[in-house]
Amino acid sequence: MRKNTVKPRLKPLAGKRPTALQRKLRQAIASGPRGKFTPDGPFGIWLRAPALGLLAQQLGAHCRYGTSVPSRLSEFVILCTARQWRSQYEWLVHAPIAERSGVKPQTIRDVRAGRKPKAAPKDERALYDFIAELYRSRRVSRKSYARVQAVLGEAATVELVGILGYYALVAMTLNVFSAPLPPERKPPFREPAET
Repeated sequence: MRKNTVKPRLKPLAGKRPTALQRKLRQAIASGPRGKFTPDGPFGIWLRAPALGLLAQQLGAHCRYGTSVPSRLSEFVILCTARQWRSQYEWLVHAPIAERSGVKPQTIRDVRAGRKPKAAPKDERALYDFIAELYRSRRVSRKSYARVQAVLGEAATVELVGILGYYALVAMTLNVFSAPLPPERKPPFREPAET
């Protein structure tokens, strides 16, 4: 496991009086399905742009808790997205949730390593291929689309794309601003060399 060397780019907001929109964002998160506001991760970053944060948290709450995509598959998709973006924080948060939701530990290890999870259930393999193809070519073939639609149906396939888009937004936010990891946690991915 790698040493935690991620250095945040934003200074903590501690000691600064929150604006009305920042308070509204905190309250929306705490009173929603997440149940609490944590200043780390994307929400702490979005406090700097709370109007965006309010919209993003609403979309995120729906993508995580309100779609017809089963929790196991949703968390699997989040891990695939975290791996594509090498999003340290996103992976560390969602890997345990994915396992509790029924994603096998070997599948989680394979996805983290960038390997196709060959021993994963058929539905997870169909989603993995769809996601890999989408990231590789920015499109999906008729075959990949048909496999996923056979697993999820039409509405949940649309929701799947929404989950992918939302968690790509989260990953970009976390990566650009170098969201701090808990000090005792090691990054799951090697950080690219500084350019």
